[in-house]
Amino acid sequence: MQSLEIQSFTYEQRDGILPSLTTAFCNCGGWIIERKPTSPTSMEFCVEIELRSVLNLYAAIVATGVELTRSGHEALTELCTRRKYLRLAAELGQIVSIRMEISFLDDLALHSLMAAGASLA
Repeated sequence: MQSLEIQSFTYEQRDGILPSLTTAFCNCGGWIIERKPTSPTSMEFCVEIELRSVLNLYAAIVATGVELTRSGHEALTELCTRRKYLRLAAELGQIVSIRMEISFLDDLALHSLMAAGASLA
């Protein structure tokens, strides 16, 4: 099983993006293995998906408003390219494990402003 680690970020509100992202993963045929906060301003998803569905997953992630880092785009593009050239059903059924960490930049700005305000008082 191939494994990817992807860093991402968003300016969207956590309450709006998390349900959209969860729905996107499930609608693409992905299995959410784990979902946990890694800090007050970030969340981690561990998802498994068949290689045949990775293009749909890539499009769904971008459509939710999540921005991928350059290496994240490159990793998903490489999987999409590999998927394109595999023809056997068994090869397309390979499972890919994706760990995606999302940083909520709006929350980060709020936390840093609050911390700066606390030190001024």
